[in-house]
Amino acid sequence: MKYQIEVHSRAKDEFVDITPQVRDLVQKSGVQEGICVLAIPHTTAALSVNENWDPSVQVDVLKVLDRLVPVRDDYSHAEGNAAAHVKSVLLGTSQTLLIEGRKLSLGRWQGLFLAEFDGPRTRRVAVRILADREAP
Repeated sequence: MKYQIEVHSRAKDEFVDITPQVRDLVQKSGVQEGICVLAIPHTTAALSVNENWDPSVQVDVLKVLDRLVPVRDDYSHAEGNAAAHVKSVLLGTSQTLLIEGRKLSLGRWQGLFLAEFDGPRTRRVAVRILADREAP
């Protein structure tokens, strides 16, 4: 089953929790056991699984990424968003998660996030839900 989530970021750099939308799609799909594959067709955003209980974790991750990949540096990319591209490469543009018992299989504290590095923008996340094939 193919779905799409539209996400509206509100800041230049932020993590947007998309866990509830993805959980709803898994429930809607009716898939008991399988995988949920997510991909984002953008070069200045990413997808991440991280702690979803304490919001300061996302703040800390953004701080570290800013130290590792400063906005101002000796980049060749002329558009002014080279750091956003590099951060996207570091985190990645896809995630694959298990579905177990008709639920998204995440750890107790985990959540799924769209990582925005060039916002605010409207982003799309493609979601594909695949059921395990039963053995004959």
